Amino acid sequence: MTETQTDAERRRVLIAEDEALIRLDLAEMLVEEGYEVVGEAGDGETAVRLAEDLKPDLVILDIKMPIMDGLAAAERIAGARIAPVIILTAFSQRDLVERARAAGAMAYLVKPFQKSDLVPAVEIALSRYSEISALEAEVAGLTDRLEIRKTVERAKGALMTTYGMTEPQAFKWIQRTAMDHRMTMKEVAERILAETAGGEVARPAT
Repeated sequence: MTETQTDAERRRVLIAEDEALIRLDLAEMLVEEGYEVVGEAGDGETAVRLAEDLKPDLVILDIKMPIMDGLAAAERIAGARIAPVIILTAFSQRDLVERARAAGAMAYLVKPFQKSDLVPAVEIALSRYSEISALEAEVAGLTDRLEIRKTVERAKGALMTTYGMTEPQAFKWIQRTAMDHRMTMKEVAERILAETAGGEVARPAT
């Protein structure tokens, strides 16, 4: 079992999809990959209620659902900082992707999708949510959070380009270095950017 699969065993997922067959297929894919499906809903209102009650690690929402659509449910769930959200969309709904991002979605899946599409979307959503939560813990102001996110994103890019790291590896690097040296992630990111601009950045010990 891979490290990702081991991590997945601890991930509790809530699914909201009004088409029972798609919901069943999605649940089976998640279980096969080691995730735990803790709840299922056929409409957005039920999804929000279950998310509040179950506190899952991830919520997957279809855009088109009765009573409350996936975008409205995503806004409620993401706004309350309950869990990261993945939006399910059809090819004809690609224009809704930006609205999904604005609603707080961390990733999206285009139907029909395969297991090979699902797992990366789940990991991206979990990783992005973890990053945002860590950054928000550093500062209180929205403007400051946005500035720090931009700085950290640029620093991650510099590390990925210089050392071929993945995005999650680069973020964990910055986070660990900040903890080890009792610095903020913004300070570490700014140092990385300064050093990469003037030459090669010194790689922290792994």
